[in-house]
Amino acid sequence: MHCCCCCNNLDHCPTMVYQAFHQHEELFTGRCILVNGPVVVGAGPSGLAVGAGLHQQGVPFVILERADCIAALWQHNTYDRLKLHLPKQFCQLPYFPFPPDFPEYPSKYQFIEYLESYAKKFEIIPRFNESVQSAKYDETCGLWRVRTVAGECEVEYICRWLVVATGENAEKVVPEFEGLDEFEGTVMHACDYRSGEAFEGKRVLVVGCGNSGMEVSLDLCHHNALPSMVVRSSVHILPREIGGKSTFELATALMKWLPLKVVDKILLVLASCILGNLEKYGIKRPTKGPLQLKNIKGKTPVLDIGALQKIKSGKIQIVPGIKKFSSGRVELLNGANLEIDSVILATGYCSNVPSWLKEESLFSKEGMPIRPFPEGWKGKAGVYAVGFTGRGLSGASFDAVRVAQDVGKIWNQETNHYASFLRSKMQ
Repeated sequence: MHCCCCCNNLDHCPTMVYQAFHQHEELFTGRCILVNGPVVVGAGPSGLAVGAGLHQQGVPFVILERADCIAALWQHNTYDRLKLHLPKQFCQLPYFPFPPDFPEYPSKYQFIEYLESYAKKFEIIPRFNESVQSAKYDETCGLWRVRTVAGECEVEYICRWLVVATGENAEKVVPEFEGLDEFEGTVMHACDYRSGEAFEGKRVLVVGCGNSGMEVSLDLCHHNALPSMVVRSSVHILPREIGGKSTFELATALMKWLPLKVVDKILLVLASCILGNLEKYGIKRPTKGPLQLKNIKGKTPVLDIGALQKIKSGKIQIVPGIKKFSSGRVELLNGANLEIDSVILATGYCSNVPSWLKEESLFSKEGMPIRPFPEGWKGKAGVYAVGFTGRGLSGASFDAVRVAQDVGKIWNQETNHYASFLRSKMQ
């Protein structure tokens, strides 16, 4: 549901907004759009969930998306073999479950299909190819000013509420390594990796041992490549399922009755029984438990879907940290040298909020909510955050519902009050 007023010049704007703009040193000369509701930045799962909630309450909104489609990260920046790491009931968005014929762990293509059906059901039509350049609160008029670029056109949206739904994974993280610019082989981030088909017979160094690094290494094995995976620090690896039940589902059930540290100990004992001692393969566990570490640092444990078997068989080599690269090789911290043909950086993603949002009450300099979950969804002056909980799709859904309800309550109260005022004037 969209409701806005376009103003090619400020002579058509309400008096309050007109006066406020003229007090600024630089008058915006592009197209101006007044939005009778919130502006949502980002059309990934978080933004769609907010849109659905607003639609349910009859609140008009505008969703801005820099890419050409919804869920661009899923559509353009994920490998072909990707499946949801958790059972579908923990990944569905509010008000609309997955189709019953979907498998327990839907593929990325099934998830994209689900999101497209979701957008259609709730009549969500984002404004694509429109990149937000800045968003700041104008204290003079009490409104947010969101400036975008769409092709060669500059647009400024004026709104009372701003929902930041760009999420934790908006930009890829590319660490600097000595000599990497001298390396003559292929270098890519995992977001550009699709399949190991092109790497058949190649010696590939995978930098990073999270879920992406593990799955890329496994996929390379399936395509007869020769992967080596850099494990620089300790990491928790858990079986995806324990006794036929999702590990995540088991942990969630246990935490209803037991303290987090006790649940961690149970998970680690079970993981050790199922997976064995991983230290002899070069994989050390952190001192803190997987759930505790997730809560403190947002570091997600790896859910094994087959990579460990390849590690134990030697088809995936584990190597320590990197010292430097040269033309066709890499020197490791232990002094060993590996000849390699390609490098895949499974080094994760980060928030891009600091690059465009001019606000200090809700987000830190790193682009994450200052207050921890579940309190990091709402800031001052009508700004909200969705998709920054470190708790995946379920965390994003939780915040999306609260944001939509909060905005909807205020919007409907004011709308009803205004309608009553008009009726009284007409009598």
